[in-house]
Amino acid sequence: MEDKSEEDHSTSHDSGTAVSGKSPPKLLSIDPNSIQIIPLDEVRVDGENESLSSSNASPSKQYSMRNLQGAALGSFVKMFRGSASYIANHRGTLAVYHIPGELLAWEGFPGLMDDIALTWLLGMKIVLVAGCRHQIDIRLEDGDDVEHHIGGKVMMSSIRVTDEDTLRVVKEEAGFVRFEIERRLARSLRMHGALVKGSENLVGNVVSGNFYSAQPFGVLDGIDYCWSGFPRKVEIERIRQVHETNDIVLLTSLGVSPSGEIFNVNSEFLAATAAGALGASKIIYFNVHGTSFQNKITKKPVQNLRVSDARNLLAHYKMRIHPKGFALVDLDEDSPHQVVLRAPGSMETLIKVGYSMVALEKGVKRAHILAPENGALVQELYTRDGCGTLISRDIYEGIRRADVNDVSGIYELIEPLVRSGTLVERPKSQLEKEVLSYYVYTLDGLVVATGQLKRFEGGFAEIGCLVVSKDYRRGGRGDAMLGYLERLALQCGASKVFVLSTQTMEWFVERGFKEVPVASLPPSRQALYNTKRKSKIYMKEIDGDRDLDAAELWWSNK
Repeated sequence: MEDKSEEDHSTSHDSGTAVSGKSPPKLLSIDPNSIQIIPLDEVRVDGENESLSSSNASPSKQYSMRNLQGAALGSFVKMFRGSASYIANHRGTLAVYHIPGELLAWEGFPGLMDDIALTWLLGMKIVLVAGCRHQIDIRLEDGDDVEHHIGGKVMMSSIRVTDEDTLRVVKEEAGFVRFEIERRLARSLRMHGALVKGSENLVGNVVSGNFYSAQPFGVLDGIDYCWSGFPRKVEIERIRQVHETNDIVLLTSLGVSPSGEIFNVNSEFLAATAAGALGASKIIYFNVHGTSFQNKITKKPVQNLRVSDARNLLAHYKMRIHPKGFALVDLDEDSPHQVVLRAPGSMETLIKVGYSMVALEKGVKRAHILAPENGALVQELYTRDGCGTLISRDIYEGIRRADVNDVSGIYELIEPLVRSGTLVERPKSQLEKEVLSYYVYTLDGLVVATGQLKRFEGGFAEIGCLVVSKDYRRGGRGDAMLGYLERLALQCGASKVFVLSTQTMEWFVERGFKEVPVASLPPSRQALYNTKRKSKIYMKEIDGDRDLDAAELWWSNK
């Protein structure tokens, strides 16, 4: 009986403890007795054994959280802030990526899929075009570049005769490439995107299908290309419907005709055609060989090409893209560029420039050519410096250096602003004398905008008399004229441009100019400063073309 009573007493004691709320600590919980509140400056490095309150603790063993933010986190914050404008500009835009078959065997391919998924997560609408020429070449034991002659010209790696046996190989390899990209990209989408906000069970998917129709090459120079073809029509509305459900569209090099025939289509040309039909903001080609452009004299990389520059480059190497989608190059024995063109990397890069031109001429705003490097896509799209070659439409078309025939047009354009006191008076005699420092934006022979560029010592340049006709101020012509003059200044060796203004200061502040004192001007310009007018001075430093590209991306998307 005594033993029982003791047992009962013990049981009731334990029960009373549970009722009082003192339950055993939960797993992974933190004992509140082990936590103290201290200033940030006393936070220690993880893993240190010294007590915070110990007077023997070495100063080198402690660090300030503020120092951590300034060092480790500071670079990230700076990078992220710099990328914010690119994220905002690219959000909601459509991009077409061309992925050559060789990249599937690249060790960095999973990372590339992650980067593409990241651009999707940041709001871009994506169309992928997958090539499989590499896989087909291996299957047909045709790995070397094969030359075909059409019209006396040589085609390199851009077309093949697709007979019945070859078509079967193309179907198999196109299917392999398609499912490999779907598999890897689907994993990246789920890893980065998870569930889309506002949807119950919707996750970004990769959708492929008959999103375009094709037609045959037919017979060219007596050669029947059988089932080799080129794009006929892109199903724009069907692709847009896929994008509305937040999915990614994948196209392969197999196109179906309305009659049900299947044709082998050049994937680079397909990407350019699809980008143009969809009104894409950009098209991105990935190179297999890591090549880029470099200035022979300065040895500096050439990262930016205008349409006119790219067109001249292709003409220099006598290359063009046939309307049916294959590249034609002149490789005559007496050609001085034969050695350059025979190099696989050089040929590939020039061909990508050619297809980029096709896309740009169809209305795409920008084309990028990237080498297979880890993180290259993210760096190119979301940082100022980039890492590839950018080809953009010539938004400065119509701007040229003024001549004496433009003096009257310039005078009529600036006269209303002279009368209102916004501009300093410039008589026609002065305009004629300084006409070579003026640039004009003409439309159907009419001067609708003008600006003046003067160079000074010490790497300074002044932009003045920047005027746009009131009837054309909503077309971005003021920004185009300013960007053009800034690029000219940079080309002439000036890294600091400044303006003087009494009325339009805010317009320049919005475009990166900052107010500075008269003492910041070069000495020769300080001597000419009008102290009675008291114009405010605004200055802007330009690090390079990529600075101007970033500004251009912003205002050209308005």
